[in-house]
Amino acid sequence: MDEQKVEKIEKDLVVEETPSEVRIALLENHRLMELNRESNQGHGFSVGSVFLGRVKKLLPSLNAAFVDIGDNKEAFIHYLDLGFHFTAFDTFVRESNPNRDLKELYSSIRLGPILEKEGRIEDHLKVGQMIPVQIVKEPISTKGSRLTAEISLAGRNIVLLPFAEKVSVSQKISSKEEKKRLEALVRSILPKNYGAIIRTAAEGKNASVLVAEVQSLIDKWEASWQKIAQSKGIQLLFTEYSKTTTILRDLLNESFSNIYVNDGKIYEETRKYISLISPEQEKIVKLYDGKEPIFDHFEVTRQIKSSFGKVVPMKQGAYLVIETTEALNVVDVNSGIRAKTSDQEQNSFEVNRLAAEEIARQLRLRDMGGIVIVDFIDMETQEHRNELFKYMTELMSNDRAKHNVLPLTKFGLMQITRQRIRPVTEINVTEKCPLCHGTGKISSTLIIDEQIERRLAYYTGEKGFRDLTLRTSPILGAYLTRGSFGSSYLAKWKRKYRCKLKLVESTSNSILQYEFLNPKNEVLE
Repeated sequence: MDEQKVEKIEKDLVVEETPSEVRIALLENHRLMELNRESNQGHGFSVGSVFLGRVKKLLPSLNAAFVDIGDNKEAFIHYLDLGFHFTAFDTFVRESNPNRDLKELYSSIRLGPILEKEGRIEDHLKVGQMIPVQIVKEPISTKGSRLTAEISLAGRNIVLLPFAEKVSVSQKISSKEEKKRLEALVRSILPKNYGAIIRTAAEGKNASVLVAEVQSLIDKWEASWQKIAQSKGIQLLFTEYSKTTTILRDLLNESFSNIYVNDGKIYEETRKYISLISPEQEKIVKLYDGKEPIFDHFEVTRQIKSSFGKVVPMKQGAYLVIETTEALNVVDVNSGIRAKTSDQEQNSFEVNRLAAEEIARQLRLRDMGGIVIVDFIDMETQEHRNELFKYMTELMSNDRAKHNVLPLTKFGLMQITRQRIRPVTEINVTEKCPLCHGTGKISSTLIIDEQIERRLAYYTGEKGFRDLTLRTSPILGAYLTRGSFGSSYLAKWKRKYRCKLKLVESTSNSILQYEFLNPKNEVLE
């Protein structure tokens, strides 16, 4: 296990721009691990987006409120999510107007005492009040977004906190001297009424990198002030960076080897962002200009089709069955035809270990959240159950989402909880049958020759074609050419309609599928 931990994981990011969305695939050692999609329609209701919202309804019994942020589902905010210095945000929104010096107004606001932990929401909010809010959980099913009024702007090394005083340092930075250096440096560059959280990635960074990042975050926050001042209506103030740069912000490290992008604009945006957060890695961004689609070139499409179905195949015949319900996600492990050893217990343990690897991948790939119940194959020994639990915990350690793995029950069930901040990613990997068109029924084979002849009569009579190719499956082709010389369906049709008719058999055609082609080899409608 220790050897596996030190093994370097090569990460590639493949970014595909389409007219409707941007798709981002994270590959680890060329294997698809995460798939993110960002709509180009710009609705903005995603984690990190900041809105000026209107309080729609107070819920004193829940100590919470519904807030209208322009979505068709009302968003939800609890009293504890108002943050320590909500009154400062509220004062800034109420007193800002186009005629005021907003920088002076911002710095002049006193933060005052923090909100009481046992306070009531009706003491701070009223219906119709405009408040700045940030999405922390996207709309899922019938529920609207979950909000916080404690605005934060996350960068690669720093999280900027407007209307705050604290500067805290990541506990993962072990050196006390480095912690003191970073805290003193960041305090010295923060203007009044700003706080910050120093992230683990800031360790060892020089002053110029941190100064540039803090300034870019402050500029982003202050750019929203004019929107607040000029219009007190419901509106999007700003969003996080694009999905591409958000992923780079959280994941970028020395193991990233390549970032491939098929769009010039996104290429420039990504290169510029990396030059800001990690200048030495700017060269890993590459513009893809190949002829085939970028996802096809890097075999992402093939991996998507094999990974997002209800049944997920694994090695040697084993497979998973994944069902997503409103309440939870269920994963069933099946050994299939796999039976490498006569030792049933050892076979079950090996299949379960294989399944654990795929399940850890699937949770990240589909972004499955909430409760996940895994039905592993029954194992007799407690030692194997403990080993599987330990292995699953180890595999999940690479998952950025907060999670908890519980030991197997005596029934072979494992419960995993995983942070749920957006709907589970679902991709339809099935295609409509070209023969039955999704009905599940096909025409009788007894009349297939009549159907083909009617089409032939139309093309030779109405359209005037005299040279046609009929493309069929090998089975249908054999049926149409059977019989002695001159007595087959094909020979009869040539004589009857006085045309050249060539038969071409194609294994890609389903049993009764056929097409007529013109002399240019174009399929006729």
